[in-house]
Amino acid sequence: MLNWDRVRVFLAVAEAGSFTRAAERLGLSQSAISRQMGALEEDLGVTLFHRHARGLVLTEQGELLLKTAREMAERMARAQAALSESRDRPAGHLRVNTTVGLGTVWLASHLAEFCERYPDITLSLVVTDVDLDLTMREADVAIRLHQPRQPDLVQRRLMTVHTHIYGSKSYFDRYGKPESPEELDRHRLITYGDETQPPVGSLNWITTAGRDPGDERPPRRAVLRINNVYGMLRATERGVGLASLPDYLASTSYRLERVLPELEGPSFTAYFVYPSELRASKRVAVFRDFLLEKVAEQPVW
Repeated sequence: MLNWDRVRVFLAVAEAGSFTRAAERLGLSQSAISRQMGALEEDLGVTLFHRHARGLVLTEQGELLLKTAREMAERMARAQAALSESRDRPAGHLRVNTTVGLGTVWLASHLAEFCERYPDITLSLVVTDVDLDLTMREADVAIRLHQPRQPDLVQRRLMTVHTHIYGSKSYFDRYGKPESPEELDRHRLITYGDETQPPVGSLNWITTAGRDPGDERPPRRAVLRINNVYGMLRATERGVGLASLPDYLASTSYRLERVLPELEGPSFTAYFVYPSELRASKRVAVFRDFLLEKVAEQPVW
């Protein structure tokens, strides 16, 4: 079994590039560092470093151990944080992942209140329409617009999101307002960019809205494609065209008006998810409860 103290020293040596710098970082003597590395190499039966006059170079076996040592250090740090949370009030860092639209508009508008309520928690908000891998610790928690399938993720339903078609007064002044779904064929449309898959597969339903399932006509052409819904929102506000937008997003803009209100697009459910190893984390629990509180306060879901 690997001796963690020796592995910890190895990690410091590998990152510092020399026994001398590692000794300064750890507060140990250079001879003590050398003895620890010699004992670790003896335990493993391999050479971990090529020793040169100008420093140390990891062997192939050393590179493999370095990767494992970093993973071990991260796990130890998370365990220490979790144990600290079990004794104290919520504290620590929380890395949150969600989509561009939900993160930059809805979630970001509530974070000041969360930070004031929990001053010992710091946040990183990572907005991308591509899911980060929580099991690989690319983020701690996420708000997903689909139900996760991984068995090792804890999930909590947050809300159901509805979509409708929106336009701005400046657009209506120039191009008029569609009075029937058929009139969408003659209007300028904004859709989610086709080079990147939308976070929800049905986001571009405006291109076939009002048509029967068996209609063989090609989808309506978009005058503009944008690869995130926040960009779609801004372009719609500026009168570029009509767009199908989530209601939570469109409701933040006084410039937008719903058109063809009888046409409701596909709805989708958002989930708060996190790895099972963070089930006992207080900072995760209070962030989850905060989100549920904010969802309940907003009538657009």
